[in-house]
Amino acid sequence: MAAAQAWPDHPTAPYPTFEDVFTALIERDVDRALIPIENSVAGRVADIHHLLPTSGLFMIGEHFLPVHFQLMALPGVKVEELTSVHSHVHALGQCRKVIRRLGLRPVVAGDTAGAAREIAELGDLTTAALAPEPAAALYGLEILERDVEDESHNTTRFVMMARDPIEVPADHREVVTCFVFRVRNIPAALYKALGGFATNAVNMTKLESYMVDGQFSATQFYAEVDGHPHSPPLRRALEELTFFAAELRMLGTFPASPLRRDLMLGG
Repeated sequence: MAAAQAWPDHPTAPYPTFEDVFTALIERDVDRALIPIENSVAGRVADIHHLLPTSGLFMIGEHFLPVHFQLMALPGVKVEELTSVHSHVHALGQCRKVIRRLGLRPVVAGDTAGAAREIAELGDLTTAALAPEPAAALYGLEILERDVEDESHNTTRFVMMARDPIEVPADHREVVTCFVFRVRNIPAALYKALGGFATNAVNMTKLESYMVDGQFSATQFYAEVDGHPHSPPLRRALEELTFFAAELRMLGTFPASPLRRDLMLGG
């Protein structure tokens, strides 16, 4: 659904895992990829932050998709008969209220549409799925309750990936720059590394940390900032970052989505 919106004039190719999507792009089986990176209710998609830094690929854009989940089951099933519900772990996290209200046991599936397929194949009258509406028609299920996500503004943000970065004019009005970095093992290294963004008035819209190589001491940071690397403020901030960073890897610069400002402000 997101790919059809983002690139309506191009055919899409599905892959079973995020790793497979990255591999297909690297091996030139596809020209572009669309990967979910975070949800406004359930938070970040953790696997992506581990795949991005080592993929050698670049972010070239973003797409925001409002997400609505339907509670679906086999034809003729009543809500009162349900005891469990299948869906992707993020979808389950986005629909906690209905799961708790109905007293259902959540079961993690590989993805939302796959959960609907599971229900159709199982033939279990006590099991439902949480999935987008098209999955019900595709797998012959009936929708028992509509739009059961916890928040009506539930939105997933996707990033567009390519093998090569895109050229964005330095004077483009709204630009997002993404990068990952590690700081040196010295006191107040992170504080010092981020100081240049404050003194140069660069707005950092995202900063997330996660462990790498299975070590508690090896922490990597993923960051997104407003601005172009060639603009003086961000250029100076990145130069200061390099003094305290053991590693800095640029992941891409791209025009911000028109929806970004409204969504960031809660509009």
